[in-house]
Amino acid sequence: MTKANFAATFTTMLLCSVAAMPAHAQTAAADDQTPATAQDPDDDDNVIIVTANRREESMQDVAGVVQALDADQLRQDGISELRQLQVAVPGLSIANQEGNVEIFIRGVGSANNTELGDPGAAPHLNGVYIPRPRGLGLMFYDLERVEVNKGPQGTLYGRNALAGTLNIITAKPRLGEYSGYAQAEVANRGSYGAEGALNIPLGDTMAMRAAGYYINRDFGFRNASTGVEARKLKPAGLEENYAGRLSLLWEPSSRLSLSIVGDYGRETGTGYPGANIFSAVQATGLRPDKLNIKDVVYRGMQGDMENELWGVQGTLAYDFGTFTAELNGSYRSVDFYQANASSEGIAYPGRDLDAVEYDNFSNNFWQSRSQSQVYELRLSANDDQRLRWNAGGFYFKEDQQVGYLALADRGYCCYSGTEFTMPDVDGESYAFFADGTYDVTDRLRVFAGLRYTEEEKSRYGIGGNWALTLGGENFSCCFGTRLGTEGFRPALLDRPNFDVSGINTPQGRAQFLVEGILTPGLRDTLIDQIGAIADGTNPNGTCIDRPDIDNGFVECPTGFNGGFSFVELTIPDQQVGQSAFDFVDWRAGVEFDISPDNMLYAKVSTGHKSGGFNDSFNGSTIPESFRPESLIVYEAGSRNSFDAFGRRHIFNLTGFYYDYTDQVFQDLTCINLDETQTPPVCNGYSLVNRNIGESRIYGAEAELKLRLPAHYSLDLNAAYLDTKITKGVVADARAQDFDAGGESPLTSLVGNRLPLASEMNVSARLSQWFDVGPGRFDWQALLNYRSSYFLTQFNENDIVFLDGTRQTALEAGFPDRQPGFVTLNLGAGYTVGNFRLEAWASNFLDEEVSQKALVGSSLNIRFLNDARTYGLRARVTF
Repeated sequence: MTKANFAATFTTMLLCSVAAMPAHAQTAAADDQTPATAQDPDDDDNVIIVTANRREESMQDVAGVVQALDADQLRQDGISELRQLQVAVPGLSIANQEGNVEIFIRGVGSANNTELGDPGAAPHLNGVYIPRPRGLGLMFYDLERVEVNKGPQGTLYGRNALAGTLNIITAKPRLGEYSGYAQAEVANRGSYGAEGALNIPLGDTMAMRAAGYYINRDFGFRNASTGVEARKLKPAGLEENYAGRLSLLWEPSSRLSLSIVGDYGRETGTGYPGANIFSAVQATGLRPDKLNIKDVVYRGMQGDMENELWGVQGTLAYDFGTFTAELNGSYRSVDFYQANASSEGIAYPGRDLDAVEYDNFSNNFWQSRSQSQVYELRLSANDDQRLRWNAGGFYFKEDQQVGYLALADRGYCCYSGTEFTMPDVDGESYAFFADGTYDVTDRLRVFAGLRYTEEEKSRYGIGGNWALTLGGENFSCCFGTRLGTEGFRPALLDRPNFDVSGINTPQGRAQFLVEGILTPGLRDTLIDQIGAIADGTNPNGTCIDRPDIDNGFVECPTGFNGGFSFVELTIPDQQVGQSAFDFVDWRAGVEFDISPDNMLYAKVSTGHKSGGFNDSFNGSTIPESFRPESLIVYEAGSRNSFDAFGRRHIFNLTGFYYDYTDQVFQDLTCINLDETQTPPVCNGYSLVNRNIGESRIYGAEAELKLRLPAHYSLDLNAAYLDTKITKGVVADARAQDFDAGGESPLTSLVGNRLPLASEMNVSARLSQWFDVGPGRFDWQALLNYRSSYFLTQFNENDIVFLDGTRQTALEAGFPDRQPGFVTLNLGAGYTVGNFRLEAWASNFLDEEVSQKALVGSSLNIRFLNDARTYGLRARVTF
């Protein structure tokens, strides 16, 4: 469908939907003259309050697409953790890569989850921005609702709301009442949990709410190893999490209010690494959906993850009569560490698992700390005025410390690992904004907004390889190094020194490598091999001839005082980066009420995602930073309510067109160009973030909420999305040739679809309740269909190697198309008085779905959804 045809078709549908609504409402109402009773819980089902425009209003009054689910709906839908939210919200994708939550909305987001970049969809807690969404799922309890605002929200929500926002709104204290709830649950795979809250009045004007949460669960990976020790390793995805929240509300008068929320959470378990399917695909020729990706061959180190986070936020508001002033402040701390559950790919048909080298402790280690402050002063006109406006200022500051070590145990060919550790990463941003809606007539409104933002970032640390080249008899090469065996823990942010600018001696380099180890592994050899160099007792180190670290023909030399015949040590380079940028976001639109129940709207809005850094290398021409991404969206829609069957129903329709510029793609770029040769030769490549892409997106979303006779309800949400990259040429990392120094052929992305963007995504929820005996029984089924999507920007295109040979992506081990699938969640409950018993099943059909992929040389790593989960929950309210 061309853009012109799509626009014409959508406009016709839009006008017809509005024109048909009143007539249909009258006809349906005439068919059923029995009104709902005052006690009927269906009465207010469609009155949904949201804060998309930074003020509380009915969802039907919002000129845009926002989906909201309250706490009861989430629980009944079987949505017990953040990633499962995408089952109920078409166009939303949420993945967890090594502890970092990545959110995409309508194909727009960011997979750059290190200190180099920022999220592309902005997460919020009670409307306050969260810069680092690690551990975001720990906030997913005792909720009022969750809102997903689709499309750029740069004017009202600002920082990194390029794709939209996800706002987690917690339950607030209630004045004048003792109340609360307690619940406990058990589920398959040995999972269990508990949750509760207590509301306590503190006089007539103050109340406190205390809430807590605990979960012990398993995401369904299986250990397929046959090695004696490896069989004992716990698979990835085991979690034991707990969290607590204390909220205080003080309202001494109708004009003044103060709200303070403090929370603490801790995640522990075996971590969130993916599964590398590259070897399995190459060996079998099977597509990933024909493999059991959760059957992982674990070896080496036990996966371990610890994440501690806490925060406090406060809101002080005063109503001056014609306007209200609101001051928000927040401080958040995140302290994350993960040693991956290391693996040797997955089990596949024909693989000899007994031939795997299980005594291999190569692994990846992550450490991330963040301390962020967010402040906002907002003035807003009260709703009874013809001009309703918001204006204010925003300030953000974040201090980060990050560490990463990719460790290569048994480094026979000298390489022992890569480390990027930054003890000092600073970000600062401020913005000023104004937004208003003006009633031209009783039925016609116009709105507009403007936001100016300035940002600065800087970082300091180290980045590059660890390498030990240790010579044997007759200067033969080379002894290996054991590194990372049982009990090993890297120093990362606990290093005593990060200044490598003056380290140019073997002793200094040896000292620096030794200082990178916080706790040596039980069978490590690195300190034993180069410790004598570090302390100055032997410049040739100490030769250790062990069967597990020689390559079969290397022997310790004589005549070097027990050391090696030669020693070359490589340490990381200094990393220093700085970037600054400013941008303007704006929106403008019009709303027209055809009737009290039917609204048409059209608007234009923009959003930006912050720019960031690139890794720096001595002598390279890599650009130090990349610019912010930019998005402008044209949107038109209708929001309609109508009466039928004696109840209120909703039908909404929206169409949109995105112009996405300065898009960042990762590109392999030369980092060590030897210009002494003719022609110049590159001796190393690294992934670099570049503003080299442009894309266009158009689509439509429809929402239908029906409350039917016999207490049935049917909710339908559908999203159609057509995405296309219109500019972008990158090096094809799938074909990286290390015999050519790491060079890769260029490939054009033009015409490809954006990753994670399904053309069709539909969710349907059917539910019913009826009285049985002394209580009420209810059930529901939530069905989600998502058509196929690609996991990378390469879209499974053929690979053309440097020598001109061609392979399909499947032949080369890089299929990246996730086939379409259906997810089904089921729930049922029985309520008697204050007691409720629930049964639920999430992913009832047990679909195994890839939600993210990382591809590179010999890597096709998949991050998956949760396996089928079902259980029972008991809940009491008081």
